[in-house]
Amino acid sequence: MKNFSSFGFLLLFVFATRIHAKVHVHVINRLGDGRYLNIHCRSKNDDLGHHTLEDSNETTWSFSVNFWETTLFYCNVQWGDSDWYHFDAYDAERDHARCFSACRWMISREGKICCDLSWPPQQPDLSGFLFLPK
Repeated sequence: MKNFSSFGFLLLFVFATRIHAKVHVHVINRLGDGRYLNIHCRSKNDDLGHHTLEDSNETTWSFSVNFWETTLFYCNVQWGDSDWYHFDAYDAERDHARCFSACRWMISREGKICCDLSWPPQQPDLSGFLFLPK
């Protein structure tokens, strides 16, 4: 019975931690040269609205992953006279283990969107970048 109650307590602890754990997403404007970044992020249930970020500023939001671990936040970004570009800022299936509590994205003047940057920023691994036009 003791093993069962220990297992039950552990299961309850893991479940409670999983439900209440917050994920923080950061999207940073690193376009440089004073360029503004237009960004609009949303999920199935939440529209975070349109924002204009000055160079070196960021937008951030927090949420709890849903019980089914299907949470998805996606963003559209645009700068200057560029087209709008889409990316998934948080996909629970992809990101739960990779960035459990914080996902950081950077939009740079090279047009790269990169994810899961270490903080403070260090030289990122370029292999996972999505290259966008300048």
